[in-house]
Amino acid sequence: MTKQTILALSVMTASAFMLPLGSAVSQQSSLKQQLVGTWAVSTWDQQLADGSKLQRFGANPKGINVFDGNGRFFVMFARDDLPRLASNNPMKPTPEEAIAITTGAIAYYGTYTVDEASKTITMKVDTSTLANQVGTDQRRNIVALSGDELTYTNPAPLAGGTITVSLKRVKAAIN
Repeated sequence: MTKQTILALSVMTASAFMLPLGSAVSQQSSLKQQLVGTWAVSTWDQQLADGSKLQRFGANPKGINVFDGNGRFFVMFARDDLPRLASNNPMKPTPEEAIAITTGAIAYYGTYTVDEASKTITMKVDTSTLANQVGTDQRRNIVALSGDELTYTNPAPLAGGTITVSLKRVKAAIN
């Protein structure tokens, strides 16, 4: 064998090994594809303009954030210590119960888009338990997204400051 033949065979062999690697890199999931799924909240913290911190949904928040592959989302967060209604009638809470529920839970849904370059999610709110959000675009900055963990910030919440939310991907239920 000549040196040219050996060199040509070496290049072809090396290329064959690198082809799958190149294909894997070019098929890396988009940010939107990585977001699709159901995420359970693990922390929800708000840093207010005066420097104070608020955990609106408590130290052990409950809730989910769902992103589907068709551009729809759903969010529901709540305190784990919401009061039970003394009347057992949702139409007749006491004033204290109504305030606790209003300040301790939120749910909203709509459509979302992802800007890959700026790593932002824009959620257009169709309906919310906080009517002030309806029709607004809610921007979330993705701080971290790796496998089963997602952290994003809300840089402009209605109450001011910045909200940081950390979530963990919910695994499929096995029946």
